[in-house]
Amino acid sequence: MSQYKALADDIIRHVGGKDNVKSVFHCATRLRFKLKDERKADPETLKQHDGVITVVQSGGQFQVVIGNNVPYVYQDVVAAGGFQTSSNEEEEKTGVFNRLIDIIAGIFTPILGPMAGSGLLKGLLAILVALGLLTQDMGTYIVLNAAADALFYFLPVILGHSAAKKFGGNPYIGMIIGGALVYPAIVAMQGAGETLTFLNLPVVLMSYASSVIPIILATYVSSKVETFFNKRTHEAVRNFTTPMMALLIVVPLTFLAIGPVATYASQGLANSYSFLYGLSPIVAIAFIGAFWQVLVMFGLHWGLVPIIINNLAVVGMDTIVVGVLMATFGQVGATLAITVKARDPKTKGLGTSSSIAGVFGITEPAIYGLTLPRKKPFVFGMIGGAAGGVVGGMLGTAAYAMGGLGVFSVPVMIPATGLDMTFYGALIGMVVATVVSFGLTFVLHKEVAPTETPRVEPAPVLTDHVGTPVSSPVKGEVVALDTVRDEVFSSGAMGKGIAIMPSEGVVYAPFDGEVVTIFQSKHAIGLRSDSGVEVLVHVGLDTVQLEGQHFESHVENGQRVKEGDVLVTFDLEAIVKAGYDTITPVIVTNTGNYLDVLPTHVGVVEPNHDVLRVLA
Repeated sequence: MSQYKALADDIIRHVGGKDNVKSVFHCATRLRFKLKDERKADPETLKQHDGVITVVQSGGQFQVVIGNNVPYVYQDVVAAGGFQTSSNEEEEKTGVFNRLIDIIAGIFTPILGPMAGSGLLKGLLAILVALGLLTQDMGTYIVLNAAADALFYFLPVILGHSAAKKFGGNPYIGMIIGGALVYPAIVAMQGAGETLTFLNLPVVLMSYASSVIPIILATYVSSKVETFFNKRTHEAVRNFTTPMMALLIVVPLTFLAIGPVATYASQGLANSYSFLYGLSPIVAIAFIGAFWQVLVMFGLHWGLVPIIINNLAVVGMDTIVVGVLMATFGQVGATLAITVKARDPKTKGLGTSSSIAGVFGITEPAIYGLTLPRKKPFVFGMIGGAAGGVVGGMLGTAAYAMGGLGVFSVPVMIPATGLDMTFYGALIGMVVATVVSFGLTFVLHKEVAPTETPRVEPAPVLTDHVGTPVSSPVKGEVVALDTVRDEVFSSGAMGKGIAIMPSEGVVYAPFDGEVVTIFQSKHAIGLRSDSGVEVLVHVGLDTVQLEGQHFESHVENGQRVKEGDVLVTFDLEAIVKAGYDTITPVIVTNTGNYLDVLPTHVGVVEPNHDVLRVLA
């Protein structure tokens, strides 16, 4: 019998019994239950259990924090309750809104990088045309424009892949459906105003190039059709009969019903936004400039991404992107003010690097490292973003393609008519956002002197000869563990340690030892040193929801490692763009076996620097 069988039975009993469990999966440290009725659960009794660290009820989940042994407890919980396992540890979202946000993020995240690159190329071409260096009938322009515009024209094909993958269908079937929507013969008939019937039913010919909603709905239907036939078809012929039936059913259905309905819905969505924008362009962009960063912190910005793309496809322009640009430079201005006022060289160093990153659209280091912990500067950044939005709204600034972040979004704000005041509105708005937030922060924020700044200090008696050292597993900025926005870590329930705001997407071995657990989602790794110290390195908060995307593991469970070995690499910028906090707790999970665990480093840290000493 497993040593965790009794614990598993107790957990099931105190979550209200197996009949009260809708689903369960685990992340790096906790069992995540979705319960039918949380009132039937007994969290207080569970908290007192020897095998349970604590219980957290958040986001519609009943989370039982176990620690490093969670995979083994999970196995026994699944066995005892007869629950289905989830190979990708996918979290079941609660409510229609949460599910919608999850779907949008899963579909659009993989293509945002290429889409931004294509948009930047379109912006560059617009600049070259405006300067008279190229004309639209030149071969150079035609070739480069094909490269820049291909993603947008064939967007249904690309979305067909990512949407089908998100819905659990065959991505290549999704691509074929998208390809059918922009098939040359059908596009030509639509352009010529011809009519088309299918089994004597009239087909409403519409332009699906650059469209968003029709292909998403079509791939959703396809995923259901595939599931239906996969369950009812012999495995010997399933690989080709299921795709055939999916295409036979879904493609005609899309042309007859799904496509027209979705297109009208797309046009309605774009027209609704245009109506609201028309009521007050100034208020609309100022609102985005003020609150975009707040939306990003809660992951709600994903709800606006399809609206942006839909606006570009339907009306050829979008103004939400203008507000995003102003929000970015609002935080940059506040960060610059903190940097100028700071007397602590570490704060100046962090401020300088964060300001540079912010100019290029990466505001997380500035927000989580400087403005948000100080509260007022973050608010001043919001005010600066709103002020920049007012300028953009007054001058009619808009984006004409998806671009990058920060200054990289500026080129896509050049209209087809060339450089005019709408484009200069983007530049003026950026300056206004920066100046307003800088001025407010510089005048109204009091930067605490270095001697008064809360710090992660080493113990006065600590020397290089005391305790077992733990090196930093990541490069970045050390912050106090109690500042982490997750009570399981910040409360010390998991153990003592520190947290690091990473500046590089690499996790290194903090000592010589063994890999105890590398999670399937690759966002967390458990290690045991040769002397028995157990450490958890958890990259980001709630990054389990990325399901391994943007992470790559270079080690396996049970593998021996040497201090400094590369364990995991991750795309820091992509994780930030996906809306996740990348702060990385470094926890000694068997703290109770030792006299104390003491932080030994303040500020910027390199992987070879000791950050903890474990006292026996």
